[in-house]
Amino acid sequence: MAKEKSSHFTAEFILQVKEILLKEKVRLENDLAGFTRKNPKVAGDYNSDFPDYGDKEDENAAEVAEYAASLPLEDNLEKGLRDVNKALDNISKDTFGVCKYCKKPIEEKRLLARPTSSACVACKKTITQEL
Repeated sequence: MAKEKSSHFTAEFILQVKEILLKEKVRLENDLAGFTRKNPKVAGDYNSDFPDYGDKEDENAAEVAEYAASLPLEDNLEKGLRDVNKALDNISKDTFGVCKYCKKPIEEKRLLARPTSSACVACKKTITQEL
């Protein structure tokens, strides 16, 4: 099955979205760098740092609490970074902005609001049963 081309977007629009995505990528990577390390064995994976406050019982409890709180944040930031990288990859392949369900162009307004969107509004509403 051939991929749909995103040539229905202007070069200026694609450049605008790419700039938004690149800024978001830097933000996500900086946020992740604040409390994680890149996993050298798995591309796009990060590992939360386990804090070290000391060896007292209350310090150990604080370490566990902070580590447990950082895991969902790490997961959300990783997912966001994967979505941004996928959108940038789609731009480079000229497949950006095509709904993965109906194969029609995603509205520019939606892509400006959420450049990582992979579904048009109609399909997304159908999927989430928001009709």
